[in-house]
Amino acid sequence: IGEFADYRRGQLEDGRFDLIRGTAAFRGKDSVIVTPLEGGESFEVAFRSCLIATGSVVTRLPVPGLEETGYWTSDEILDATELPESFIVLGGGAIALEMACYLEGLGKRVDVIQRSAHLLSTSDTDIANSLEKALQGRESFSIHTGTRLERVEKSDTGGKTVFFVQDGELRSVTAVEILQAVGRIPNTRTLKVATAGVNLGEGSGRVLCGADQSTSVPGIFAAGDVCGPHVIVHIAIEQGEIAAHNAAVHLGKIAGPFKRIDYRLKLLGIFTDPQVATVGLSEKEAAEAGIAFAVATYPFDDHGKSLVMGETHGFVKLIADKATGEILGGAVVGPEAVELIHEIVVAMDFYATAGQLLRIPHYHPTLSEIWTYPAEDLSIYG
Repeated sequence: IGEFADYRRGQLEDGRFDLIRGTAAFRGKDSVIVTPLEGGESFEVAFRSCLIATGSVVTRLPVPGLEETGYWTSDEILDATELPESFIVLGGGAIALEMACYLEGLGKRVDVIQRSAHLLSTSDTDIANSLEKALQGRESFSIHTGTRLERVEKSDTGGKTVFFVQDGELRSVTAVEILQAVGRIPNTRTLKVATAGVNLGEGSGRVLCGADQSTSVPGIFAAGDVCGPHVIVHIAIEQGEIAAHNAAVHLGKIAGPFKRIDYRLKLLGIFTDPQVATVGLSEKEAAEAGIAFAVATYPFDDHGKSLVMGETHGFVKLIADKATGEILGGAVVGPEAVELIHEIVVAMDFYATAGQLLRIPHYHPTLSEIWTYPAEDLSIYG
C-alpha cells in the first residue's frame, strides 16, 4: 500500500498540479474554504469546475453501549500487528465477511451477527446460502442471521458482549473484541454542499448525480463512494475518468458530448473463502425489471478441475433473456470466483448469447470450462 501511495503522491507533486493538504467546505458554487492540515489560517480556493470525491466513513450504529464499549473497524484490523483471539463481527456484507474470513484464517474465533435473513442481503438467496453453508461448517465460525441488536456491554471476563434478538429470543455472544462492519456512509457531513446548491439524497448524505457524474450544479461533479450507487474501486475509477472528461468539455478544453457511465456490467468480487463474484443482473433484479429470464447452474462438486484441486464447494450460475438468449448476468461461489467471473464480463460486453458462449473453446481440465454446462442448458433460447 505504501508503494502505491508513494507513487500517487509523486504524480501529484511532479509540478502538474497544486496539491493542497487540508479539509474543505463549500463557500458557494464556485469556491471552497480550506483549513490546512498543518495548521494556520483558512483560505479560499476558487474554481470553474470541481470534483467531489471525499469517499465514505464508517456508519455509526445507534446501539446502546456500542460507542462506550468500543470497537474496531477494518482499518484497525489491517493495521494491527497483533490480534485478539476472538471477534464479534457486526454485519454480513462484503467487507464484514472478508474480514471475518481473514480473522478465521488466522485462527481466531469469529461470530457474525447479521440483521437480514441471510448474508449478502442484496444478493440472490442461493448465493448467500451457499456461502453461509461453507462458513457455518467451520468449528471456529458462527453466523447469526435475522437479528436485531439490543445493546453492548463489557463482560465480567474483560471481553465484550453483544445482546441481540433472534427468533423472538434475547441472545448474546461474547468475544475479546468487536469488529463494526455494518457499512459506510458518504463523507459529506462537513462539506457544506448545500451552500453550493448541490443536492444530497434524503437521509443518505449521498451526492446525487447523473450518469455523466454531474451534480445539480453545472461544473460540479462527483465520483466514488460519495455518490455511489456502487461503492467499488473499479467503478469509482471509471466515474472519476468520466467526470474529468466531462469537466474538460464543460470548461471548453475539449469538444464533444459528455460521456456517460453504464452499470450494465456492474461487477462485484468478494474475497471470502470460498470467493463470491457476480456480474450484471441478479435474478431478483431481472424479476423486478419485468424481464422473462431463464436460469441455469452447475456445481463445482461435479467438475473435473475443482475435484482435482479439492475445491468442490459452490456453483456457477448464468441468467439469460428467454426471448433472445442474451446473457444478462452471472454468478460464482467457489474457487477463484473473482477470476472466473471475467469470462462472463467479456461475453456480456459483446452482448453474447448463451449459445455463443457455448461455442467458445475451453481447455480441459480447467475451472473456466464449467461455464459451458449452464451455457448449454440456456442455449435453447434465442
